[in-house]
Amino acid sequence: MKNPSPADPAASFDRDPTDGITATSHAPVAFRYYDLVMAAFVAILLLSNIIGAAKLTFVAVPFWPEGWWPAADGTFIYGAGILFFPLGYVIGDVLTEIYGFSKARRVIWVGTAAMLFLAFMSFIVTALPPFAGWECAGSGTLAMKGDPASAPGAICQQTYESVFGSTWRIVVASITAFWAGEFVNSFVMAKMKVLTKGRALWTRTIGSTIVGQGVDSLIFYPVAFYGIWTTEAVVTVMVTNWALKVVWEAVLTPVTYVVVNRLKAAEGVDLFDIDTDFSPFAKSGMSKPA
Repeated sequence: MKNPSPADPAASFDRDPTDGITATSHAPVAFRYYDLVMAAFVAILLLSNIIGAAKLTFVAVPFWPEGWWPAADGTFIYGAGILFFPLGYVIGDVLTEIYGFSKARRVIWVGTAAMLFLAFMSFIVTALPPFAGWECAGSGTLAMKGDPASAPGAICQQTYESVFGSTWRIVVASITAFWAGEFVNSFVMAKMKVLTKGRALWTRTIGSTIVGQGVDSLIFYPVAFYGIWTTEAVVTVMVTNWALKVVWEAVLTPVTYVVVNRLKAAEGVDLFDIDTDFSPFAKSGMSKPA
């Protein structure tokens, strides 16, 4: 990989031939850390959906002008998972930047399959009948405060369902929004890298997130909550969460730079998607048809 073919259109993008990093449009047979990055991406994806998705929280902004949309009293409500879910987009950016769209496509499909299994497992486990003597945190206290005859198992089941149970709309919205948003994010990232000739990494990490998270939010909130929430509430939460995710991406830009630079040096390759087939359904490694 040290001496790319002159026919490689990405060779002209190599700004420093002595740094040990080869600019190329041809991916090597194997990467050193690709599997670890894939594992980190899927882990953050699943944990964000399990731990953070079921909890709503808020942040009060004291200097927010009173009466201004979308928080008239300066209180912004958001899902707790938003604090960590954008890390998945950061890793998604790293995947495309380092390993190219083809490898990112594989990870997106693995993540989609993992989310489908998570939804299937959650449905099966929550549907199983609870044992009457099942003791969980706080079940005894809740039984004493409520109906003394309530079995702890019934209370635990209700608590369990409130965390792990989801309606079919939320499941469909979540998986579809993730799939579409990630592919758009990766596509924009790859195209902008070629357009900028590998310069100004921050423009494509933030730019791809603006578009990718926009697609994600435009799909998830209307599909999951339209007709359940008011239209105003859907639009407000959609815009607020999208803005917070973009801000998070911008804040994490220095971290992205450190990870990208170290991984490029470790892999010895700076990959450009010049002849890539960008179809989500193409086989990994395929170039676009001539």
